[in-house]
Amino acid sequence: MALNFSAAAAPPKPKAKPAAIDSAALYRATVDSINGTFHYQQGHIVLPGGVGELTVPRGFRYLDSAQSGRVINKLWNNPPRTNLGMLFPANYGPVSEGVWAYIIDYDPMGYVKDDDADDIKYDELLEEMQKETEESNPDRTAAGYEAIHLLGWGAPPYYDKQQHTLHWAKLLRFGSGIDETLNYNVRILGRKGVLIFNAVAVPSQLPAIKASIPDLLANVSFVKGQQYNDYSVGVDEVAAYSIGGLVAGKVLAKVGFFAILLKFWKLGLLALGGAWAAIKRFFGFGTKEE
Repeated sequence: MALNFSAAAAPPKPKAKPAAIDSAALYRATVDSINGTFHYQQGHIVLPGGVGELTVPRGFRYLDSAQSGRVINKLWNNPPRTNLGMLFPANYGPVSEGVWAYIIDYDPMGYVKDDDADDIKYDELLEEMQKETEESNPDRTAAGYEAIHLLGWGAPPYYDKQQHTLHWAKLLRFGSGIDETLNYNVRILGRKGVLIFNAVAVPSQLPAIKASIPDLLANVSFVKGQQYNDYSVGVDEVAAYSIGGLVAGKVLAKVGFFAILLKFWKLGLLALGGAWAAIKRFFGFGTKEE
């Protein structure tokens, strides 16, 4: 009797292996997808409220205030805050790895007198700021945000009397991590308030920020009649702040003591707190210490 061995002799078919996941490609696609939800502007921008005008500098693009609020709070995990928009280097999006950007604000505090600019002892001021930053941390963590540690100057304060602009940078650490954040402030003094450009970055990006400042200042101004030299004695309100007070975030008395602490001033210190870092870790890139 003939026997049919074909079925028994046939080897079992190997199970199909699951397709390998290209985590690097998936990571890039995720970042690109988030960055792709934002819409930027170039050219001439009238800042919200009509306080100033900006021609977007070469190599940058402008993100409006509503979208910027989402970046600051939802993606970078900072407390909600008002803003006039952001300036991103053209090759970065909000969750690009290594992103940095200027956050634009305006404070209608009045006319800031600059006659104390040469008399401020900034090292002593830094020590007081460090102490009060630490004292504010319990309230900040209770609100669900990371503690802030003010490490020192990233760039010491400098006031340009010709342009009526104040520059300084703070080195910060957020939470229990080891990464440092740089907040580089440019304050442009006006007749009734101060335009604020705060570059949120990492310390290694300080040269790029410094290199961008001359072009930035050449392309931003208060509207006609609202510049610093338009101040009218006896008509316009004088700010309680001094130049030192702008750096400290508070009113600085002439005798050198701190008179009034502005509520929540330390929330002005901003983290990259990055969604891009969280995404990177999710896909297995880097270490927890990064």
